[in-house]
Amino acid sequence: MEQLIESKLIKADKAFSVWRKVPFEERQKLIAKAAEILKNNSEKFGRIITTEMNKPISESIAEVEKCALMMNYYAAADNILKPEKVESEFAYSEVHYAPKGVILGVMPWNFPFWQVLRFATPAILAGNTIVLKHASICFGSGNAIEEVLLEAGLPEGIFQNLEVGHKAVKEILEHDAVKGVSLTGSGKAGGEVASIAGLNIKKSLLELGGSDAFIIFDDANLEEAAKAGVKSRLQNCGQTCTAAKRFIIDEKIENEFLPIFIEEYKKYEIGDPLHKETKLAGMARPDLADELEAQFNRALENGAEIIIPLERISENEFKPGLIRVQEGNPILKEELFGPLGMVMIAKNDEEALQMANDIPFGLSNSVWTANKDRQLFFIENLESGTVNINRMTSSDPRFPFGGSKASGYGTELSLLALKEFVTAKTIVGN
Repeated sequence: MEQLIESKLIKADKAFSVWRKVPFEERQKLIAKAAEILKNNSEKFGRIITTEMNKPISESIAEVEKCALMMNYYAAADNILKPEKVESEFAYSEVHYAPKGVILGVMPWNFPFWQVLRFATPAILAGNTIVLKHASICFGSGNAIEEVLLEAGLPEGIFQNLEVGHKAVKEILEHDAVKGVSLTGSGKAGGEVASIAGLNIKKSLLELGGSDAFIIFDDANLEEAAKAGVKSRLQNCGQTCTAAKRFIIDEKIENEFLPIFIEEYKKYEIGDPLHKETKLAGMARPDLADELEAQFNRALENGAEIIIPLERISENEFKPGLIRVQEGNPILKEELFGPLGMVMIAKNDEEALQMANDIPFGLSNSVWTANKDRQLFFIENLESGTVNINRMTSSDPRFPFGGSKASGYGTELSLLALKEFVTAKTIVGN
């Protein structure tokens, strides 16, 4: 292992021995200060995001502001990690929550600030220290986050950005100082990292891909659903795990809804990501565009029909595409990470549910209906970490976020996230 990385891991471990004893409320004050710095400099940090991965600047600024909102949520949160008294016959009868230590974060490029801080904030507040392996195109974002936390007053060693490639992850995770890992990324990357963590008996949290359903019924507000559906599919150029990817439409409204949806879809045109009015920019890298184009062609080879063609206009830019897909098309087992949506037609509620669930993923579905019984049917039966009713998917600091099936395990956001990287220690006796 490189001497610099070794020294940073040792530094993180030494910082942990002090940080774990800092009162929860004192940690909260520092988190609040970091949130203030982010909010006051959202355009500066947003420009870093856009420069690194092409996100429209308005979305990048919103990402930074959302980070500040989330951090303020934790800065004001109840301390659920206080020792808990348990009624028993013993003099000592408590549960204590002990932070685990140095936690490795392996984070992606699509939300370079949000993904990192969504994981790191509750972990740090719980008393852990963090080392970050960011995506190779986002080292600038990782360094900026480290600088923000230092400026806010967090001691050195609490959060460190490691400028390393993915091949270094195994050795870092196997290091004695590292006690757990949180990964947001592909299923392949998640499986590899979870295997290393498992072999070394270390805690892992995985937030992986999705192919979320956006289900529209005849009693929905069709105009509102169309606008929300297109935004959900095309924001961040479709490079979002929780984006709507499969539009399952009640056959009774196919002829009414699709024209509205298509008209809305065509409003998203490629623009300069540094212009604030731009809603759609290029993908983060040319190789990602290559992969999406290959998936589009495979879908067509297996019977998909073009509604709006996916047109490549540069090495990383597309005019957004939309295809009609039948059950059984292998593309339904994959995640489309880019500006390409899929339309499916369902005969009834049961078929819509079957279509929604018949994939490897289970992240965050969306159902559009005014019928309360129908809402309850999907709430109870959709196999996903989140079910949205008459709204597009968007994470909220107050609510748990995580997936089922191949979309991963563990909880981010909400107060529950504070307990992901702690050990529940039983204290019992006389």
